[in-house]
Amino acid sequence: MKLNKLNSIIILGIIAIVGILVAQLLWTKEAFTIEEKKFSQKTHIALLEVAKKLYQGTNHDLPTENPIKKISNDYYVVNIDNDFEPEILEFYLKSEFKKMNLTTDFEYAMYNCQSDEMVYGNYISLSDKSKGKQSIYFPKHKNLVYYFAIRFPNETTYLFSSLRFWFVLSMVLILILLIYVYSIFTLLQQKKYSELQRDFINNMTHEFKTPLSSILIASNYLIKQEPIKKDKKLYTYAEIIINQSNKLNQHIEKILTIAKSDYSPLELNTENIAIVPIIENAIENIKLKYPEITTTIKTDSSDYTIIADSFHFNNLVYNLLDNAAKYCDTKPEIVIRLSKENQVLKLEFIDNGIGISNKNLSFIFDKFYRIPSEKSNEVNGFGLGLYYVKKICNLHHWKINATNNPEKGITLTILIPNK
Repeated sequence: MKLNKLNSIIILGIIAIVGILVAQLLWTKEAFTIEEKKFSQKTHIALLEVAKKLYQGTNHDLPTENPIKKISNDYYVVNIDNDFEPEILEFYLKSEFKKMNLTTDFEYAMYNCQSDEMVYGNYISLSDKSKGKQSIYFPKHKNLVYYFAIRFPNETTYLFSSLRFWFVLSMVLILILLIYVYSIFTLLQQKKYSELQRDFINNMTHEFKTPLSSILIASNYLIKQEPIKKDKKLYTYAEIIINQSNKLNQHIEKILTIAKSDYSPLELNTENIAIVPIIENAIENIKLKYPEITTTIKTDSSDYTIIADSFHFNNLVYNLLDNAAKYCDTKPEIVIRLSKENQVLKLEFIDNGIGISNKNLSFIFDKFYRIPSEKSNEVNGFGLGLYYVKKICNLHHWKINATNNPEKGITLTILIPNK
């Protein structure tokens, strides 16, 4: 049902944008036709005024029949039926075209009775872009003796330039359509990947958790048997099976938690909690995994409280301690410092681990990212611990950053606004 609704919205959106684009193109075409008619009308008026002025001071009257004939879109013939000078004609053409705001280049030619052919006049450049005499053919017109011809070689370009806004708008609509189609394609791809991820999680839950539970049940039963207890080697092997199974179970739970939170946002049950007791509880738990670890809490007050989800905050602290202990090539020593600066509570985790190069420091919070090093190859993990920490900080609207210590290790700092 949801998929059909999404498909309907996508199709309606594409139809709407294509419809708007087609309408825009039709309007642009109509606007071009109107501009072409306006140009033709202005040209007729200007040439008619030129013809009137050429008849002034002569014994001939302007004929009642329209002396202007449009041969093609950019070619006009004007019948004068009276002799005239090229210089006067050029002057009148420039002045009348200027009055009608016809600012495109033009060229003219006159009919020569003696040679019985069109004699090229001049190329008039009004745009200062294309000067110089052109060699364009002016065809001779029948049944006319005293006449001249006008050609606009750049008429189409001139009309297109006057419709610049329409073309820009059309290009913007085309760009919007392409962006929309690309966004829809990306959305469908992401939806496909999300469904694959969900199916993988469901399959992984069944395929991994079920046999692992059977292994743990069998191992716990096995280790309680008297023959196993009496045989030290068998008892050690049974303990290894149980410990490794529990470790694998923790990794699977972490993957499932992260994947589930990506598919559906985590819900926080925030409350006013004391920070120091939760940190102390996390330290006790981490010592069960790393008995050799040394942790120190430095704070000027044990009464600091924050508004947070106690469960996820405890996991956050545990992940930071676990990460610091794993990536240490000596005895892990971690200092947890609490301080207050400008209404912001600063929580720092300072370790003596192997440290991180500056070029990799900005990637440590990325999902599945593990720093390429010899220690990383020795330590089991999926690169989800710090990603989870970053996610919890973002949900609480806290800021977290990492910096290298001057001597050894790194410092992870969480800034918690005091509300």
